[in-house]
Amino acid sequence: MLKVHEIFRSLQGESTFAGLPCTFVRLTGCNLRCRWCDTTHAWDEGTEMTLAAILGRVRELGADLVEVTGGEPLFQDEATDLLDDLCRLGGTVLVETNGSLPLPPRRAWHAILDVKCPGSGMHERMHWNNLERLHPGDELKFVVANREDFDYAVGKIRRHGLEKRNLPLLVSPVVGEVKPADVAAWVLESRLPLRLQLQLHKLLWPGVNCGV
Repeated sequence: MLKVHEIFRSLQGESTFAGLPCTFVRLTGCNLRCRWCDTTHAWDEGTEMTLAAILGRVRELGADLVEVTGGEPLFQDEATDLLDDLCRLGGTVLVETNGSLPLPPRRAWHAILDVKCPGSGMHERMHWNNLERLHPGDELKFVVANREDFDYAVGKIRRHGLEKRNLPLLVSPVVGEVKPADVAAWVLESRLPLRLQLQLHKLLWPGVNCGV
């Protein structure tokens, strides 16, 4: 059994898959309390569902691209069973994780790992060993609220040699706190292979929680 907040079909709003139709499984619960969290409704609200029921609903909506998100999906132990079962449906499976919990052993699904910056208030909760557990096809995301966050992200990238790992390095501005054009200028200035990403779902449907 897993506690599920919602299962829905939308466009992928972030990552290198942005713009593609995707089925989202949003699990309930999170071990962090980021200052700018936009899914606080998923901290507690949800319904208990069996793995079979979740898989059935995903099949109905489409299993070509599936993302398990939250909250923090790895906060529930049974999430790894769900991810493995989703992979058996034959599509691409992503998990959006906040980086504070160890990435479990895996074969087929891909992690989008959120590296917390100081603006989140949670940067000291990072499980840094996760950087050694990244696989080809994984992605790293840095959500920045200001220049301090951006400089922190650049420092971590250089310290851990992440620019040499051939992994997408995504930089996402916090909506309403920093101008995307400013972040774009910082990306160019850094001379690192960073990818600026805007939250597509917030541009299409402002004020509606319809993406990750």
